[in-house]
Amino acid sequence: MTGVYVRDDESFEKALRRFNKFCEKAGILSDYKKHQHFEKPSETKKRKLAAARRKSRRAKLMENNY
Repeated sequence: MTGVYVRDDESFEKALRRFNKFCEKAGILSDYKKHQHFEKPSETKKRKLAAARRKSRRAKLMENNY
């Protein structure tokens, strides 16, 4: 379970901001969004292949610029 302790001299807003940053770094929100609905294995494979294509295209583009 994720949590932060509120310090004596700290406002609630600051503690909430710290909590949100902690959750973002831990990847909790992205994981939650990923699991909001079921994704078929074929859709997962298609999404991963598209990401790999984008990554390789970006690498080639960066290679050509230098």
